[in-house]
Amino acid sequence: MFSVTSSEFFNGKTVLVMGLGRFGGGVDAAKFAHGAGAQVTVTDIAPAEQLSDSIKKFEGLANVEFHLGSHNAADFEQADIIIANPAVRPDNKFLNLARRHEKLITSQINIFFQLCPAPIIGITGANGKSTTAALTAHLLKNTQYAIRNTRYGRVWLSGNIGNEPLLTALAQIAPDDLVVLELSSFQLEQLAQVQKAPKVALLTNLTPNHLDRYGTFADYCAAKENIFKFQELDENCPAVSIFNAKDKIGAEWFEKYKKDAGRICIKFSSGDVSDEIRGSYALPGRANLANLAAAIAIARHFGADDEGIKSSLPEFKALPHRLELIAQINGVCWYNDSKATTPEGAIAALEAFDQPTIIIAGGYDKHLQFDELGQKIAENAKAAILTGQTAGKIADAIHYFLHRKGMTPDAVTNRRVKIADSLGQAVNLATDLAESGDVVVLSPACASYDMFDNFEQRGCEFARLVKSIKPKT
Repeated sequence: MFSVTSSEFFNGKTVLVMGLGRFGGGVDAAKFAHGAGAQVTVTDIAPAEQLSDSIKKFEGLANVEFHLGSHNAADFEQADIIIANPAVRPDNKFLNLARRHEKLITSQINIFFQLCPAPIIGITGANGKSTTAALTAHLLKNTQYAIRNTRYGRVWLSGNIGNEPLLTALAQIAPDDLVVLELSSFQLEQLAQVQKAPKVALLTNLTPNHLDRYGTFADYCAAKENIFKFQELDENCPAVSIFNAKDKIGAEWFEKYKKDAGRICIKFSSGDVSDEIRGSYALPGRANLANLAAAIAIARHFGADDEGIKSSLPEFKALPHRLELIAQINGVCWYNDSKATTPEGAIAALEAFDQPTIIIAGGYDKHLQFDELGQKIAENAKAAILTGQTAGKIADAIHYFLHRKGMTPDAVTNRRVKIADSLGQAVNLATDLAESGDVVVLSPACASYDMFDNFEQRGCEFARLVKSIKPKT
């Protein structure tokens, strides 16, 4: 483990940014290192044409080299420092090569935690972390808040959610600001390498995810637990750990960590939200209510009162790709929930609506189980239109539940299962099936990588397809 105490650490060094990516993390890391005086090379296995949007962000910036389309072993042998993208597995052969040559390996998130002068609020979980992070920042920005007679300045929102860059914003972050970060399990794995964690940490929930990387749910949970494991405990300025009382793992960790001196443990649940506050909140479904309860728990810790929370909520809108209303056409409401990349996320979408619901699901196979989703679709959905690598698995889960109940798909009134070759075909099938008063929701329960670069591209394509539907005359 090494410590970065200032940006001057990078001055005069050769820095290799591994993974330019499409979400801005690689761009941020490369620009920061360049601005700190490093000689920067960016390497990515994707070709330049796939990374054109990211590459354009370097226009006017001299002396940054791009080695794209593959990785070169010599780059990892010669660089002083490698800044690895969170998506790169820790056991990657090129990182192992760098270790054998005793190179310093770090990440965007590690550097940020070592250099950020302001308190950090970290939010993680399997589902709801983006909305919870955005809600938290919104409440802190729009309510009067103070803790221990300390007033805070600007509120920053970043991390896995995107928004503000991390490293290139460091020069603007003041010690009396607050930083709200959405943190993925991959980022928390990286933070464990430098034994860093947020001063205030919240877990939304835990259900199986990313088993294609972790192998077991236990290993996935272990990565998430780093957000609490490495919090700095101080009885004069305690760490704050916040858990979902309705989540099995979260409830267990509350009991585990509440015994620590120098730590405040807090539980939240959707039942904590008063009817008055709930009435000011537009986002549908029980899952979004739990997200609100989580954000309120943080806001109250920082001194926000209920009147301020209530008055600020009407301005908060659904994030893109998270139960986002795209259009109402021919009496049918179309929702983009492309960020729902787990079965639990898709179940939350189904439970969000009282209207007859047609779900479009399926995508890249992360080796998750679809049994419960199959049951929920069979019980609650008007129809399911399935696409991508997992279409067959989800269909099998639906049919298995129906068979177990002694039913066949044809025997279930208005419940149909269709397989689509593409998202465009799925939208066409949904258009044919939907009637006025129905909801159609893209809630894939899977990642996007079988057909799209990321969930955002998938969601934008869905929105484009929906907006091309012709109203009936």
